[in-house]
This record gives sequence, structure tokens and C-alpha cells, in this order.
Amino acid sequence: MKSLRFLLPVLALGLIAGCSKKSDPAASGSTAAAPDKVKIAFLVKQPEEPWFQYEWKGADKAAAQYGFEVMKLGVPDGEKTLSTIDTIAVAGAQGFVICTPDVRLGPAIMNKAKQKGLKVVTVDDQFVKDGKFMTEVPYVGMSASRIGRKQGETLAAEFKKRGWALEETGVCAITFEELDTARERTDNSIAALKDAGIPAERIFKAPQKTTDIPGAFDAASILLTQQSSIKRWLILGMNDNAVLGAVRAMEGRGFTHETAVGVGINGTDCIDELRKTKPTPFFGSMLASAPQEGFAASEMLYKWIKDGTPPPLDTRTEGILITRENFQEILKREGIID
Repeated sequence: MKSLRFLLPVLALGLIAGCSKKSDPAASGSTAAAPDKVKIAFLVKQPEEPWFQYEWKGADKAAAQYGFEVMKLGVPDGEKTLSTIDTIAVAGAQGFVICTPDVRLGPAIMNKAKQKGLKVVTVDDQFVKDGKFMTEVPYVGMSASRIGRKQGETLAAEFKKRGWALEETGVCAITFEELDTARERTDNSIAALKDAGIPAERIFKAPQKTTDIPGAFDAASILLTQQSSIKRWLILGMNDNAVLGAVRAMEGRGFTHETAVGVGINGTDCIDELRKTKPTPFFGSMLASAPQEGFAASEMLYKWIKDGTPPPLDTRTEGILITRENFQEILKREGIID
């Protein structure tokens, strides 16, 4: 009996030790660095917009190719963004791609991601801290400066091709100065027009209060009232919706595709416009491939999680001009339309 009382504690200790070894990955010779099944999230600020839906399409393609899981979620404001990071962490995500609803949320997003042990890749809009881009966070997006210049160069080429009189022509620049990437696009577009010989006094900025078609419509309507003597317009803005809103305002004042020319940026929100039987002042758009950006950002994040190798800190794409004549061919090639 004495020997049995001695053996019981020893056996108990052995069982405890055995359990602790079984639950310790290091003790079993395995590693926690590369999970068997990678799960990521792809968070966007406006999930109803075609651009972000096409980015999700690219993310799905990457997930199918590499065998990871992607959670696609909308984050329309700061509170939703931070709470969604908690949600995806609980759901088992190891990282997320994000187009934030407010670039100034960058520090808060990165603090939350660090707390949850999540890797982050930004897409479209870079995080901002103290007025400067957070260049230490991997970023995938279009080159705002180069795509803006191409927009301006395209408008200048159409102006010269049509032989419009400079004194009868004005530039309607729909602007949104609060967003750095938007300002970079429109500033470079305006610079390209100036380089092409359009004087500064013929360029009129129309600030939009909201980054949608109604916001651009209101901004352009105010400008048209202020500059009622101008007979022909060149229209630019940070994206397709900015230009579409201005086009609708122009049409309401009697302008047509013969007296107004607009060039957008993105190439995905203007498909229905380019399909219209009757031409409108919306001439074309600088296509930045949303599916390619979604694929690239998701692929980078997956490889970072799987292999432990951080992606490049800055990856930029350039735009391709699409018009009524070529948009179907190009968008089919890009996988945006069937």
C-alpha cells in the first residue's frame, strides 16, 4: 500500500507532463510560422461600388489559384473598420487587405492589427500619419501622378484635335482636396493641361463635398452658373464618378459630346455610359485594373503569411485609355466583363 501511495503522484505528474508536451507545437517538432490553411480578409470602404467588387473578383481568383480563404467585408466608417478587425481575428484570419474609409485611420488600424497579430496590405489609398504617408505599410495602387498626367494629356489632345478656340474653352476640374491620392491625380492632370498650353486662367476648380456623382453634379452646377459664358468644356476629376456627375450637369445646361469632353479614372464605373447608343460628353477613362490590383494585393498578403517574406512597400500600376471604340476589347482582356 505504501508503494502504491508513492506511485499515484508520480503517475499524475507523468500524465500532466504528457498533456503539456502534446499541446506544445515546439515540443512536437512542428512550427507555427506557416499555417496549413491561410485565411485573409479584404476590407473595402464602399462595397457597393463596381471598382471594389472587381477588386474582390481579383482576390477570389488569387484565392482559387493558391488555395487560401478570403473574407470580403465592407468597412464604411472608422468604428466599423476597427470592430471588423476584431471580427476577422476571431474568425481566424492571419491578415487583411484594406482600402480604408479614412486614410487618417492608419495609425489606429495598425495598432489594432498589431494587437491581433495580423499582417496588413493597403490598396488604393495609403494610410496617413501626421499629414504624411505611412510608407512602412505595404501598398498596392495606381500611380496617381502618372495616371493624372495621362488624363490631362488625353484632354489636351482632344482639345487640339477638335480645333476649339481657347478663349471659348474652359477646364472643369472636379476636386476633392481632402484626399491625398485624389489631389495628386487632379493636380497632375491640371499640370499636364498647362504644359500643353492651356493657361491657368482657363482652368476652374469645382470642389465636391461628397465623392460621388451627386457631389460632382452639385460642384459642376455651381461652376457652370459662375462661368456661363464658356461655350466648350474639358472635364477632369479624381475618378469616373466625379466626371460623370459633371457630365450630367453639363447635359442639363445643353452641352453635348460635341461641346464637352470628359475623361475619368478607374474605367469600371463608366461601362454603362460607354455602352450608350448615343455618345455623351463622357469621352473615356484611364483604366486601372481593379481585378489585377485585388489579385496582386491578396497574393502578396498570402505569400507574406505563408512564407514569412514581406511584400514590396510600394507597388504601382498605370492606366490604359478606354473609349467607346475599344472598351469592350480591353475590359474582356482584363476579365472585367465577359
